[in-house]
Amino acid sequence: MSTRADTWSASQYRLFEDERNRPIADLLAALPPFAAPNAIDLGCGPGNSSELLLARYPGARLSGIDRSPDMIAAARKRLPAVAFEIGEVESWSAPGPYEVILANAVLHWLPDHERLFPSLAARLPRGGALAVQMPDNLEEPTHRLMREVAARLHPQIARQADATRTTLGTAADYYRWLRASCRRVDVWRTTYHHPLAGGVRGIVEWFKGSALGPYLTPLDASARASFLEAYAEALAPHYAPLADGSVLLPFPRLFIVAVR
Repeated sequence: MSTRADTWSASQYRLFEDERNRPIADLLAALPPFAAPNAIDLGCGPGNSSELLLARYPGARLSGIDRSPDMIAAARKRLPAVAFEIGEVESWSAPGPYEVILANAVLHWLPDHERLFPSLAARLPRGGALAVQMPDNLEEPTHRLMREVAARLHPQIARQADATRTTLGTAADYYRWLRASCRRVDVWRTTYHHPLAGGVRGIVEWFKGSALGPYLTPLDASARASFLEAYAEALAPHYAPLADGSVLLPFPRLFIVAVR
């Protein structure tokens, strides 16, 4: 998974790899058990999702794209036999067919889902599957407070981030957009509750590897530290520490599997 920002850190993202891998495994478990000669991982990040996809379909000729050079370097080191390339998911134009197209935690960064999702499904052969997982947490305190702190401290950056934020469609929207060309569409929503060490500081570390990117990237080191401190203070009343000092992070995610 990588966003629009080109400053993604593979090492930061991997701090919570076990937690990030769980929804990928749940998504891949819902795919049909067929042969997949060709598969692609869109927004492959550091290769953790590609590794799980290859375990699910070990005979696949797998490729992956991500816009972050750091992520691609990490993915190539992790899986040297896989064809990883730097590229934009929104301008990906390979015609396919791909028996499996995986898009894990990437499409929520892109606009125009009514056009995007059918265009991805069109690259599947008969029986091929599109597998998508997207965070669905824009109204969670983590994201609402992120926006509020940015609006207070750095209004111009907040406006820029708001202008590029994509609001997810409803489950019915995705079903309708995909059902026109796919014979089976499954849509479900799961909320994970991730235990994170360090209280709200653990939540800050988690989102430094994802949603905080558009707010932090334009800032210098001092402004970045001030922003993170204000964000942690805003989070504290909403995420009470447990007896061991950890905190539970509720994280809702939307899943879609469409079989053509």
